[in-house]
Amino acid sequence: MNGPQDLGGMMGFGPVRPEADEPVFHGEWEKRALALTLASAALGEWNMDMGRHARESLPPHIYLSVSYYEIWTRALANMLAERGMVTAEELAAARQLVPPVPTKKPKADKAQVAAALAKGSPYDRQVDQPARFALGERISTKVMHPATHTRLPRYARGKTGEIVAVHGAFVFPDSHAHGLGEQPQWCYGVKFSGRELWGPESDAGLEVIVDCWEPYLQDRAA
Repeated sequence: MNGPQDLGGMMGFGPVRPEADEPVFHGEWEKRALALTLASAALGEWNMDMGRHARESLPPHIYLSVSYYEIWTRALANMLAERGMVTAEELAAARQLVPPVPTKKPKADKAQVAAALAKGSPYDRQVDQPARFALGERISTKVMHPATHTRLPRYARGKTGEIVAVHGAFVFPDSHAHGLGEQPQWCYGVKFSGRELWGPESDAGLEVIVDCWEPYLQDRAA
């Protein structure tokens, strides 16, 4: 989907100003927001791609006006409500009012958390088919505007670039975000010139590498 998170090359948002010695969290509530999101995801009711899609599906006027972790908490509230895990009344009251509903996985014991976080959630997969494209090959990205989730940014669609990395096969987020299975696909690092992406007035020395799943790509002649 073409959501508010897809800002590459857009004007009017001002320069990006990195914060010197930026802390991991700017407030105690941000730690809690991250912990609640991870703990809720561990109940097995959604996967990582569903969570990202929920954040990117927030209305633009909200997504662009709130902080990073408020995006997380708003998306989490939506996912919990959609699955009947929290009621509107509970959200308004900020406390539990009805008994919790059963979930696919039980809540994690405190002693299990460190091991679970260390293990992570690897998304690389083995596939039977060989990679369609090779290092150094020139390819084009497809012009696509799906209403569903995608990781191909809007500014990189319908552009020509060079394969500079073959990462391997990974879970395909476009299907995984909608409960359609992992459908693993080969993923490539594709290098584009700034002028290819944003025209002749772009910085001549600018290059952008975008990780692209194979279904996003086609031969230049296609």
